[in-house]
Amino acid sequence: MSGPLSGVVVLDISRVLAGPWAGQLLADLGARVIKIEHPERGDDTRGWGPPWLAEDLERGGDAERVAAYFLCANRGKRSLAVDIATEEGQRLVRQLAKGADILLENFKVGGLAKYGLDYASLHALNPRLIGCSITGFGQDGPYAHRAGYDFMIQAMGGLMSISGEPDGMPMKTGVAITDVMTGLYAAVGVLAALHERGRTGVGRHIDVALLDVQVATLANQALNALVSGVSPQRHGNAHPNIVPYQAFACADGHLVVTVGNDAQFARFASLLGHPEWAEDPAYATNAARVGNREVLTGLIQAILATRGRDDWLAELEARGIPAGPINTLTEVFDDPQVRHRGLRRTLTRGELEVPQVANPLRFDGETATSEVAPPRLGQDSDAILAEMGLSADDIARLRRAGVVR
Repeated sequence: MSGPLSGVVVLDISRVLAGPWAGQLLADLGARVIKIEHPERGDDTRGWGPPWLAEDLERGGDAERVAAYFLCANRGKRSLAVDIATEEGQRLVRQLAKGADILLENFKVGGLAKYGLDYASLHALNPRLIGCSITGFGQDGPYAHRAGYDFMIQAMGGLMSISGEPDGMPMKTGVAITDVMTGLYAAVGVLAALHERGRTGVGRHIDVALLDVQVATLANQALNALVSGVSPQRHGNAHPNIVPYQAFACADGHLVVTVGNDAQFARFASLLGHPEWAEDPAYATNAARVGNREVLTGLIQAILATRGRDDWLAELEARGIPAGPINTLTEVFDDPQVRHRGLRRTLTRGELEVPQVANPLRFDGETATSEVAPPRLGQDSDAILAEMGLSADDIARLRRAGVVR
């Protein structure tokens, strides 16, 4: 089944996570995504292992291995391995840009201009082209020249200051969440520009910065600071604005309770054997519970520690009180709901089976997940060049010269 973006052509000249994440999303939605990679090293994340997925290649039995990191963000793409530092490589990319709809790139500010492959140059060749530049700090400002990495941006953008235990070190998240969110914002931006181009016939340039995204996605915590004038503190696994909304220890493990309103709290208090808490002015409303957080959560913790996790979860479920276990990733993919929703996928590339996590979007009940496995480096170079009109001799010459792989 063709996706909503069928017929849209994307040049993905990005590496690592934010740009490739946007490109993979567009590929899942049906776009034809051509990933431009360096002929020798490819995307940096091909080497960010272990763990590795290895396969035996047909040529001479050599083994190729690719890091799991690369596999998470490059599904549905075709790989063209071309050296853009060469004039012939630049000429090939410019030719592709003439027929493309979207350009994704995450070079430093001005980094593509020396190759004549910056958005302004390519837009002059193709006024319909939409460009999206992903950087650490944006196209202007005192930090524009700096490289940006997710961990550093989590620190500078405030996320680490509100993550971790109150008396511990500020912590980053366990996933490069700023990169992922930046990829999502980039995809939203290019889709908006694509819609606008339907009216105007002209593409736009989109500037997406990791720092901007990190600050924007502080959400309620940003407004907590702006409204109060006070920087929020770390609460570990508790919520700054809702109580009880945190992790608790049981007799044999941990669970998370997320009481979202006063009616849920009344049911929770009854389950714990203290229905009077729901009428106590110190606990009856969420604002009161936040003000008396330490006393109340201490009382709750003492009770939950007397029984096993699964016993409590069954009781909480029966009373409609939101709660859940703290699963490992192995447990996540064995969870009945996760299995039912088909979030663990396997794509094939020849005889190789490539694990994947499904795109969470569904259209009319069908998953928006590409069936094309992440490519080998340069896997599609010959086919793409042939589609561009190059002869077999031309391609062989470019390969000998090291322009393409």
